Amino acid sequence: MTLRLAMWSGPRNISTAMMRSFEHRPDCSVVDEPFYACYLAATGADHPMREEVINSQSTDWSRVAMELSTGLCEAELVYQKHMTHHMLHSVDLDWTHHLHHCFLVRDPISVVSSYVQKREAVTADDIGIIRQLELYQEISQLTGQSIPVIDARQTLERPRHVLAALCETLGISFYEEMLSWPPGTRKSDGVWASHWYSAVQSSQGFRPFTEKPVRLNPQQSLVVEQSRAAYESLLSKNLIS
Repeated sequence: MTLRLAMWSGPRNISTAMMRSFEHRPDCSVVDEPFYACYLAATGADHPMREEVINSQSTDWSRVAMELSTGLCEAELVYQKHMTHHMLHSVDLDWTHHLHHCFLVRDPISVVSSYVQKREAVTADDIGIIRQLELYQEISQLTGQSIPVIDARQTLERPRHVLAALCETLGISFYEEMLSWPPGTRKSDGVWASHWYSAVQSSQGFRPFTEKPVRLNPQQSLVVEQSRAAYESLLSKNLIS
């Protein structure tokens, strides 16, 4: 029986590195941000490569949800990389019953600092942390699951420890192959990879955590403060104490 794992995070949150980690398992296939085109088509958001993204995926959220939850699977484990801000309030979450879930969180100051290197304008909705908490609460209630939360910084500092603990919680085997992978592109990468994935495409594993100087303008700092309470609420449910 296939285990379908939905990993919920915001952008600039080692989410692509985590997708690489799972894809390097011998038993896993991955799905990269399947609701991105739905989000762009519904909101009109002006993202880099907007038209390319819309043309590369279905914009019908119900069709996407059905495929993710009940579609045919070729692997024992299917890893779904989801961006929380793509999950609009108009989307019915009943499809999430068919999946196991995990939430990947990162301090909003690090998220914003990374985000504005790729796209200068940023709002709290763009980084998805507030929506991430809403989804955690809603999906927990809908599915009855005790959903694990993992932290990006801890994962970078102790990748083997965090991933082994997550795999144990999910009832799947941990593989050493999850800790490293060949650099380069993947057929599974979304069409947007050429804009967003330069760092992970040159990586060969989880890069050690390093403190970096952060310089944000007042508007960017406001986004951090708007998102902090939601981040701390999620972090309080961290799998690793």
